Amino acid sequence: MHPMTEANLKSAYAGESQAHMRYIAWADKAERDGFPSVARLFRAISWAEQIHATSHFMVLRAQAGDDQTVAGAVFGYGPTAQNLEGAIGGEEFEVAEMYPAYIAVARLQSETGALRSFEWALEAEKTHAALYASAKAAVEAGNDPGFEVVNVCSRCGHTLVGEAPDQCPICNAKKEAYQAF
Repeated sequence: MHPMTEANLKSAYAGESQAHMRYIAWADKAERDGFPSVARLFRAISWAEQIHATSHFMVLRAQAGDDQTVAGAVFGYGPTAQNLEGAIGGEEFEVAEMYPAYIAVARLQSETGALRSFEWALEAEKTHAALYASAKAAVEAGNDPGFEVVNVCSRCGHTLVGEAPDQCPICNAKKEAYQAF
Protein backbone atom coordinates (compact mmCIF):
# COMPACT_ATOMS: atom_id res chain seq x y z
CA MET A 1 0.00 0.00 0.00
CA HIS A 2 1.24 3.49 -0.81
CA PRO A 3 2.32 5.40 2.32
CA MET A 4 0.04 8.40 1.66
CA THR A 5 -3.08 6.26 1.29
CA GLU A 6 -2.06 4.27 4.34
CA ALA A 7 -1.69 7.48 6.37
CA ASN A 8 -5.09 8.70 5.14
CA LEU A 9 -6.75 5.42 6.12
CA LYS A 10 -5.21 5.60 9.58
CA SER A 11 -6.35 9.19 10.01
CA ALA A 12 -9.87 8.34 8.84
CA TYR A 13 -9.93 5.33 11.17
CA ALA A 14 -8.94 7.53 14.11
CA GLY A 15 -11.47 10.22 13.25
CA GLU A 16 -14.35 7.78 12.79
CA SER A 17 -13.43 6.00 16.03
CA GLN A 18 -13.49 9.29 17.91
CA ALA A 19 -16.83 10.28 16.35
CA HIS A 20 -18.25 6.90 17.39
CA MET A 21 -17.36 7.50 21.04
CA ARG A 22 -18.29 11.20 21.03
CA TYR A 23 -21.77 10.44 19.66
CA ILE A 24 -22.38 7.85 22.38
CA ALA A 25 -21.60 10.48 25.03
CA TRP A 26 -23.78 13.04 23.28
CA ALA A 27 -26.63 10.51 23.01
CA ASP A 28 -26.66 10.14 26.79
CA LYS A 29 -26.69 13.94 27.15
CA ALA A 30 -29.57 14.30 24.67
CA GLU A 31 -31.53 11.71 26.65
CA ARG A 32 -30.96 13.69 29.87
CA ASP A 33 -31.89 16.93 28.10
CA GLY A 34 -35.28 15.45 27.13
CA PHE A 35 -34.59 14.77 23.44
CA PRO A 36 -35.06 10.99 23.02
CA SER A 37 -35.16 11.19 19.21
CA VAL A 38 -31.87 13.06 19.13
CA ALA A 39 -30.41 10.44 21.46
CA ARG A 40 -31.62 7.75 19.04
CA LEU A 41 -30.06 9.62 16.13
CA PHE A 42 -26.71 9.99 17.93
CA ARG A 43 -26.69 6.27 18.79
CA ALA A 44 -27.55 5.25 15.23
CA ILE A 45 -24.92 7.48 13.67
CA SER A 46 -22.42 6.36 16.29
CA TRP A 47 -22.88 2.86 14.96
CA ALA A 48 -22.48 4.12 11.38
CA GLU A 49 -19.17 5.71 12.38
CA GLN A 50 -18.10 2.38 13.86
CA ILE A 51 -18.92 0.79 10.49
CA HIS A 52 -16.70 3.36 8.74
CA ALA A 53 -13.84 2.86 11.21
CA THR A 54 -14.08 -0.91 10.80
CA SER A 55 -14.07 -0.61 7.01
CA HIS A 56 -10.93 1.55 7.08
CA PHE A 57 -9.33 -0.82 9.60
CA MET A 58 -10.03 -3.84 7.40
CA VAL A 59 -8.43 -2.17 4.37
CA LEU A 60 -5.36 -1.79 6.62
CA ARG A 61 -5.51 -5.37 7.93
CA ALA A 62 -2.15 -6.31 6.38
CA GLN A 63 -0.42 -3.34 8.05
CA ALA A 64 0.68 -4.87 11.37
CA GLY A 65 2.41 -3.07 14.19
CA ASP A 66 2.11 0.03 16.34
CA ASP A 67 1.47 3.46 14.91
CA GLN A 68 0.38 6.89 16.00
CA THR A 69 -2.69 8.33 14.36
CA VAL A 70 -3.68 11.92 13.90
CA ALA A 71 -7.21 13.08 13.23
CA GLY A 72 -9.22 16.20 13.79
CA ALA A 73 -11.65 15.91 16.66
CA VAL A 74 -14.52 17.87 18.08
CA PHE A 75 -14.46 18.26 21.83
CA GLY A 76 -16.99 19.63 24.25
CA TYR A 77 -19.97 18.37 26.14
CA GLY A 78 -22.69 20.95 26.32
CA PRO A 79 -26.38 21.33 25.75
CA THR A 80 -27.82 19.14 22.99
CA ALA A 81 -28.03 22.00 20.46
CA GLN A 82 -24.31 22.70 20.98
CA ASN A 83 -23.45 19.02 20.61
CA LEU A 84 -25.47 18.85 17.39
CA GLU A 85 -23.55 21.88 16.11
CA GLY A 86 -20.31 20.03 16.82
CA ALA A 87 -21.59 16.94 15.02
CA ILE A 88 -22.63 19.00 11.98
CA GLY A 89 -19.21 20.64 11.82
CA GLY A 90 -17.42 17.30 11.95
CA GLU A 91 -19.62 15.72 9.31
CA GLU A 92 -19.37 18.75 7.01
CA PHE A 93 -15.57 18.73 7.28
CA GLU A 94 -15.51 15.08 6.22
CA VAL A 95 -17.86 15.80 3.30
CA ALA A 96 -16.25 19.00 2.03
CA GLU A 97 -12.57 18.41 2.71
CA MET A 98 -11.34 15.18 4.24
CA TYR A 99 -12.94 12.44 2.17
CA PRO A 100 -12.68 14.24 -1.20
CA ALA A 101 -8.93 14.66 -0.63
CA TYR A 102 -8.50 11.07 0.54
CA ILE A 103 -10.51 9.81 -2.45
CA ALA A 104 -8.36 11.80 -4.87
CA VAL A 105 -5.16 10.30 -3.42
CA ALA A 106 -6.53 6.74 -3.35
CA ARG A 107 -7.70 7.09 -6.96
CA LEU A 108 -4.32 8.50 -8.06
CA GLN A 109 -2.54 5.63 -6.30
CA SER A 110 -4.99 2.97 -7.61
CA GLU A 111 -5.80 1.85 -4.06
CA THR A 112 -9.21 0.31 -4.81
CA GLY A 113 -9.98 -0.95 -1.30
CA ALA A 114 -9.28 2.44 0.25
CA LEU A 115 -11.18 4.17 -2.54
CA ARG A 116 -14.33 2.14 -1.89
CA SER A 117 -14.08 2.60 1.87
CA PHE A 118 -13.64 6.37 1.51
CA GLU A 119 -16.40 6.74 -1.10
CA TRP A 120 -18.95 4.82 0.95
CA ALA A 121 -18.08 6.81 4.07
CA LEU A 122 -18.35 10.11 2.17
CA GLU A 123 -21.83 9.33 0.89
CA ALA A 124 -23.00 8.21 4.33
CA GLU A 125 -21.54 11.32 5.99
CA LYS A 126 -23.72 13.46 3.71
CA THR A 127 -26.82 11.80 5.20
CA HIS A 128 -25.45 12.30 8.72
CA ALA A 129 -24.88 16.02 8.24
CA ALA A 130 -28.42 16.52 6.91
CA LEU A 131 -30.00 14.53 9.74
CA TYR A 132 -28.06 16.44 12.39
CA ALA A 133 -29.09 19.76 10.80
CA SER A 134 -32.74 18.71 10.90
CA ALA A 135 -32.43 17.64 14.53
CA LYS A 136 -30.68 20.88 15.49
CA ALA A 137 -33.45 23.00 13.96
CA ALA A 138 -36.04 21.11 16.01
CA VAL A 139 -34.02 21.34 19.23
CA GLU A 140 -33.45 25.08 18.78
CA ALA A 141 -37.23 25.47 18.47
CA GLY A 142 -37.56 23.60 21.77
CA ASN A 143 -38.83 20.38 20.19
CA ASP A 144 -37.69 16.81 19.91
CA PRO A 145 -37.60 15.98 16.17
CA GLY A 146 -39.81 12.90 16.66
CA PHE A 147 -37.60 10.42 14.82
CA GLU A 148 -39.43 7.18 15.64
CA VAL A 149 -36.96 4.91 13.88
CA VAL A 150 -33.51 5.52 12.43
CA ASN A 151 -32.11 2.87 10.08
CA VAL A 152 -28.42 2.30 9.36
CA CYS A 153 -26.96 0.10 6.62
CA SER A 154 -24.58 -2.33 8.31
CA ARG A 155 -22.37 -2.44 5.23
CA CYS A 156 -21.70 1.26 4.49
CA GLY A 157 -23.31 3.34 7.25
CA HIS A 158 -26.03 4.95 5.14
CA THR A 159 -28.49 6.43 7.62
CA LEU A 160 -32.09 7.52 7.27
CA VAL A 161 -35.15 8.24 9.36
CA GLY A 162 -38.02 5.87 8.67
CA GLU A 163 -38.26 2.56 6.89
CA ALA A 164 -35.17 1.07 5.28
CA PRO A 165 -35.16 1.03 1.48
CA ASP A 166 -35.28 -2.24 -0.46
CA GLN A 167 -31.71 -1.55 -1.58
CA CYS A 168 -29.09 0.76 -0.07
CA PRO A 169 -28.49 3.74 -2.37
CA ILE A 170 -24.77 3.74 -1.52
CA CYS A 171 -23.59 0.11 -1.48
CA ASN A 172 -26.61 -1.76 -2.92
CA ALA A 173 -27.03 -3.91 0.19
CA LYS A 174 -30.46 -5.46 0.64
CA LYS A 175 -33.02 -4.12 3.10
CA GLU A 176 -32.11 -6.88 5.56
CA ALA A 177 -28.68 -5.28 6.02
CA TYR A 178 -30.24 -2.30 7.80
CA GLN A 179 -30.27 -2.05 11.60
CA ALA A 180 -33.17 -0.16 13.13
CA PHE A 181 -32.64 2.12 16.13
